Amino acid sequence: MRRYFLYGLLLMLLTACGSRSLSDYNSATDWPFYRADASMSGYTALRLPDDPTLLWTYKDGVRTVSSPIIYNGVTYWVNRRGHVFGVDMNGEKVFDFDMKTAVEATPIIQDGIMYIGRIDGILEAIDLQKAEGLWAFETLGQISAAPNLVDFQGKRAVVFGSYDNYMYVVSQEDGKELNHFESGYYINGAVAVWQNHVLFGGCDAWLRLIDCQTGTQTDSLEVQAYIPASPAIKGNYAYVADYAGDVYELQLKNGKISAQKKLVEATSDDGSLTSVPAVSEDVVYVLPDGRNVVAISRKRGEVLWKYMLKGDTGDSSPLVCDDKLIVCTSTGIVSILDAKDGTLKWEYDTGEQILGSPAVIKDHFFILTTRGTLFCFGKSK
Repeated sequence: MRRYFLYGLLLMLLTACGSRSLSDYNSATDWPFYRADASMSGYTALRLPDDPTLLWTYKDGVRTVSSPIIYNGVTYWVNRRGHVFGVDMNGEKVFDFDMKTAVEATPIIQDGIMYIGRIDGILEAIDLQKAEGLWAFETLGQISAAPNLVDFQGKRAVVFGSYDNYMYVVSQEDGKELNHFESGYYINGAVAVWQNHVLFGGCDAWLRLIDCQTGTQTDSLEVQAYIPASPAIKGNYAYVADYAGDVYELQLKNGKISAQKKLVEATSDDGSLTSVPAVSEDVVYVLPDGRNVVAISRKRGEVLWKYMLKGDTGDSSPLVCDDKLIVCTSTGIVSILDAKDGTLKWEYDTGEQILGSPAVIKDHFFILTTRGTLFCFGKSK
């Protein structure tokens, strides 16, 4: 009993100190990050409905490349003009905020605060309850990817990359810079969290590992082509794709990249792989050529199955939902596959281009098209 009491006391203290991590969210109402968690794994234990039906759509009508995120049952996204929308579970607009500048990035939300990067190089924090900006941090290049959240040297921090070739760490509280790390070229993808480290790739073809306790770079690795998207981490392994179509598995240990191997070899030098892998306990799912989903055993490194999609996926990334895989194409097709054998279970044609990734909460999933149409799917009645 004493052990449970101490555990409960510790939990209360952690909550009181505001140290709620990005992974500690209500899966029934929240999807605060577009790759499921801070490690960018693209995996959730949530199950998709067996026979999904379209419940409603909401049409903005302005182009967007953002993915939807969800907080307290409200789905948020940002269109290219910098307009932030929030739509509730009935498809009604309940939030409206205009940043009045171009935006491509997907936001992230924690404790009622949205963090979003802008094309003019500013990362902005927005109070969702008050619908007003809290602070803004300026870089010298556009911000195209979602930020992430970490504890950096004892402080709650936002981490993100910019086209000015730097990865920044700024305070969540006031947006003041805590540190920055140089890359050789643009940083286009999001930063992934591993234990007390962050891992990010750049358009200089280098991966960099940063220790958030010491504030120092502990390792780096050069791959064969530039890295346009984010690493996906599960346990002590990271999976990274380069633009050519190579997919790497990296083992992380003691703050270092202790081993690495190539899981997928690029078939040509003119590839265009921009999606992020999705990783379950046993399998990594990749889109090496944009047209085929390939499931690879993490233990044996062998291809388990391959499924040809009805169109190129572009920037959209697959998502593992327990025993199923959901993937979207730029031609507007949403497919749900059996994660074990690749059998097609369900398919829907939105009729509009999709570049973002799905958002999933209990009994529902959401798809946002580039025309700004939000599709809400759920259980059949």
